[in-house]
Amino acid sequence: MGQAYGFFEIPSVTAAVVALDIMCKTAEVEMVTWEKKLGGRLVTLIIRGDVSAVTQAMEAAVKGGIKKPAAYVVIPSLHEEVLKIINSSANRVS
Repeated sequence: MGQAYGFFEIPSVTAAVVALDIMCKTAEVEMVTWEKKLGGRLVTLIIRGDVSAVTQAMEAAVKGGIKKPAAYVVIPSLHEEVLKIINSSANRVS
């Protein structure tokens, strides 16, 4: 199977940490990067793994998280232009 990316946007840093913990414990995925917007009131997590693992991880975080996500999506086989944006974002994260 190909590499998939999951984008998970949720209110609050605490809720994002809980969601990421659930994702990583549920399936074999890794965090690529994260971004905080609005002073941390909105956090976007980006994970990757095979399609089934990312899908399973995202579904588990939606069900088991402490807050409802604002948005989430699994994208298999991202276009290289989208990967450039993600890699640029990941390089800015400390």
